[in-house]
Amino acid sequence: MKRTLIIMRHGKSSWEHLVDDIDRPLNERGINGVHTVAGRLAAAGFIPEKAISSPAVRALHTAEMVIRITGMQQNSLSIVNGLYLADVTDIFKFIAATESSVRSLALFGHNPGFTDLANCFFKDGIDNLPTAGVVAVTFDTSAWSEISKDKVVDIYFDYPKKQI
Repeated sequence: MKRTLIIMRHGKSSWEHLVDDIDRPLNERGINGVHTVAGRLAAAGFIPEKAISSPAVRALHTAEMVIRITGMQQNSLSIVNGLYLADVTDIFKFIAATESSVRSLALFGHNPGFTDLANCFFKDGIDNLPTAGVVAVTFDTSAWSEISKDKVVDIYFDYPKKQI
């Protein structure tokens, strides 16, 4: 059985507002980047069944745009406070807790945890998961708790400035 994990970093955020980090919104470039990548994600056939987002405004806005653009079910989004600035160990706990009936899961959050998570699956690794960057990893496994580099079947990597 195949499972697909979609790891997406939030779009570029705005620093012009004097708000707490968790409340920073996307800026115009961030909105455009998410729109571009979400469209390509949908065109590639990646439409998650379930989504988990950090509670940060920029991550939630990214998740909501991807859900709308890909045609994903609106009620499939869960906000998980622990995903805000989570490290890779904590992120794996959220993944492992996913119901076995879910075949595709999208995560929306932050670096450095998301780059670290993506590097658990790449053969050679990446330096950075850019803002609005997405990694979709397909695994040959029947349980989310068993995902690992040796079960990777395919990896899709995209970001706004990528030339296609």
